[in-house]
Amino acid sequence: MISLFSTPASAEDGAHWWSGDWYLTLGATAFRAPEFNGDDNYIFQASPLISIGRAGKAVRFSSRNDNPSFAFIDTDAFRAGAAGKLIFKRDKDTSSDLAGLEDVRFGGELGGFAEVYPTDWLRARAEVRKGIRSHHGVVADVAVDGFIDLTDNLRVSGGPRVSFATADYFDAYYGVDAAESVASGLAQYTPGGGMKSAGIGTAITWKPTEKIETTAFAEYERLTGPAADSSLVEQRGSKNQFIFGLSATYRFDFTLN
Repeated sequence: MISLFSTPASAEDGAHWWSGDWYLTLGATAFRAPEFNGDDNYIFQASPLISIGRAGKAVRFSSRNDNPSFAFIDTDAFRAGAAGKLIFKRDKDTSSDLAGLEDVRFGGELGGFAEVYPTDWLRARAEVRKGIRSHHGVVADVAVDGFIDLTDNLRVSGGPRVSFATADYFDAYYGVDAAESVASGLAQYTPGGGMKSAGIGTAITWKPTEKIETTAFAEYERLTGPAADSSLVEQRGSKNQFIFGLSATYRFDFTLN
């Protein structure tokens, strides 16, 4: 996961837009998850965590589900800006269950996000992103998280998630045309658009120092609509998706002139 958060720089920050104090957070996450979304086979996976942003106003809450984003509007109760997601290739090497299906190419999604804090302990965030290269659909994710600090360095958070997508997205990930049906042995399936999934997530975050952060997390997702009805899920996968994992990061502070 690669993240980018920022608050607007003022003229007092320096002669250039990049002038001022910044931070770089590096880390990694290890988790057990399905081989692909909709699968019933689980494997251990790992990925890097990279976040860079301008020091200053702190983000009150962030979730592992937040995609890389850049805030153009940042107030105490509201943030909004650009958001994106990197998508890795999905093919028969990902899982033998995908043999005979068209590959999902390496690409991404680009769009925007908005989040609001109705109270000091609750955040609602929505992202809308358009597929680039991997698919041509539109995806919308909505999450609500409550969070409470048990101590100065221990936080518990969690809440519901829901995801929607257009037909082009579902066709890339869950559709099976006539040729794919013959090659894969799956029943032919042409999806429409609609709700993709609903679920819940929770996390426990511990900060032993100001710069070190560790998190244990768990997520449950129930596939619905066009995803749940896919022959790929019905014949070779599961509508119930679980993720369990740990992550750790370290923050570096630096200044640009």
